[in-house]
Amino acid sequence: MTVMPLTPGHAEEIAAVEALCFTDPWSLQSVQSELQNPVSQYFGVVLESCLAAYGGIQIVLDEGYITNIATNPAFRRRGAAGAVLRHILADARARGLVFVTLEVRESNAPARALYQKHGFEEAGLRRAFYNKPREDAVILTKVLADGKPGGTEIVTRGNDAP
Repeated sequence: MTVMPLTPGHAEEIAAVEALCFTDPWSLQSVQSELQNPVSQYFGVVLESCLAAYGGIQIVLDEGYITNIATNPAFRRRGAAGAVLRHILADARARGLVFVTLEVRESNAPARALYQKHGFEEAGLRRAFYNKPREDAVILTKVLADGKPGGTEIVTRGNDAP
């Protein structure tokens, strides 16, 4: 299964998958904006000439925030979302990110199982995070490095600080 970078030319396909998968999907305009966001990277798998699955990550310094991973219902249980997630994680490691995190609906057992299979662990809960229906989000995080921000040194100063 081949994972490829997605571009603004894929916006309509991504928006169509969003509409099939989410009760509160991103609009075409939101998808277009996100695909042009300089801190965002999106990847997808095409099967049978259709966008089968896609996922995105925002990279802020040495941290990664997965925005969405979705699979067209016609292509579920074929490994497309797993391939996208593995690609995102490999890319995050290659960039030297310390961790990758995301939110997932508390009731979304298949997605939670996918993330946990790939080493994500529960890190917290965001109450009433989702709408349509209102639901809590579980925060899942995967540590990629030793927990020390790459190239970032945190310095604390005593009372003599300027």
